[in-house]
Amino acid sequence: MKIVIIGVGKIGLALAGSLSAEGHDLTLIDTDQAVIDAALNSFDVNGIAGNGVNYSVQSEAGVGHADVVIATTSSDEINMLCCLVAKKLGVRRTVARIRDPEYSKNFITLLDKMGLDLAVNPEFATAREISKLIRYPSAIALNSFAKGKVDVAEMRVPEGSPLDGVKMKNLSKKLDARVLICAILRGDELIIPNGESSIYADDRIFFTSSHDQLSAFFREMGVFRTRLKNAFIIGGGRIAYYLASMLCDTGVSVKVVEIDEKRCLELCELLPKAHIICGDGTDMELLDEENFSDTDVCIAVTGRDEENIIVGMYAKREGIEKSVIKVSKTHLGDMFRAVGLDSVVSPKTLTENMILRYIRAMKSARGGEVLTVCRLADDRVEAVEFHASEDSRAVNIPLFKLELKKDLLICCIIRDNNIIIPGGNDVIRAGDNVVVAVRSEKLSTLDDILS
Repeated sequence: MKIVIIGVGKIGLALAGSLSAEGHDLTLIDTDQAVIDAALNSFDVNGIAGNGVNYSVQSEAGVGHADVVIATTSSDEINMLCCLVAKKLGVRRTVARIRDPEYSKNFITLLDKMGLDLAVNPEFATAREISKLIRYPSAIALNSFAKGKVDVAEMRVPEGSPLDGVKMKNLSKKLDARVLICAILRGDELIIPNGESSIYADDRIFFTSSHDQLSAFFREMGVFRTRLKNAFIIGGGRIAYYLASMLCDTGVSVKVVEIDEKRCLELCELLPKAHIICGDGTDMELLDEENFSDTDVCIAVTGRDEENIIVGMYAKREGIEKSVIKVSKTHLGDMFRAVGLDSVVSPKTLTENMILRYIRAMKSARGGEVLTVCRLADDRVEAVEFHASEDSRAVNIPLFKLELKKDLLICCIIRDNNIIIPGGNDVIRAGDNVVVAVRSEKLSTLDDILS
């Protein structure tokens, strides 16, 4: 597909790398020539230095013949104007990053009036991701498929876990819950498991199940929480606002610590059900005065990675059951895990993944079958959801007879709203949705799973 990205900041650059690697015809627009030059040296893309709102600049970039324009500048208003101009030029689809909560309240109107096909709010997406994560204290990450019916979760296997030393072929005997392990990360070693693969303490495992079976699994692990009672949020930015709103609406007692006095006054008006504390979230005395150690969950979402890490480490020392930290420097993942901080969220990564899923869905509508895509195991594994068509070579054949590609696992089959954790005798039928985990290879159709 021909894709134009306007605004080559962190998100725009990340998208450029991913989309160029997938073979798309990519053109970048940014006002900074140095940024364009750096991107041209790094990726197989075209680039134009100029104002993305300018009609002539978009025309030069070939927007009128493009499949999609993605506007990711730092300004919501510029992103919307870029998309409006692109629609006038004849682009098929437009995507804009929009962060202001006031605009977010009117997404439907924006989509209709401003010519937007997709509006992405990184802070709201991050808050929603955190709200899912804190339902399960031991879950490091949680992704959804089949319109939310199926979860792919990540957890670290603790010492003394009933999973320690269990082989895949014996997992169903060990657990009442129906889950399927689709990947194991053991140090730097990535394993797409078979029946003889084993799980050991300190492994990071990635598994798929339905909602109720995920809850049953965590109950068997002894880490299921029936209800979150209170939460401590460090940082009072947009993520904190969205998250506190979500939690307060479900009856959770929320404390928000924000250092800026003016922002605290704003939050008091925006969040009347929350307790707003004006102070430094890294001040241990302040946290102790507010009974920090008694909270169920700590969420650190300040604008500085270093502060969030410090708060996360302090929460761990205080014995808080669950902590989640927001980071910008995702390449430091090994360092976070080394200090025991597994639940890490990145607005940049979430936004990139949302837009990539949309691009894959557009490609699917032009002849493919991809419905949903997410990345696992430090982006070394992709979990892909396909819709099975009648003419697929993978349908109506028992799974044990399919000649699958190496390092690929069929994780789940969704049929008539029923979730099937597959065994060798199960069969994919036309109309099913199928979730597949694959290492490194890009899959475009269900037939691509076959060797």
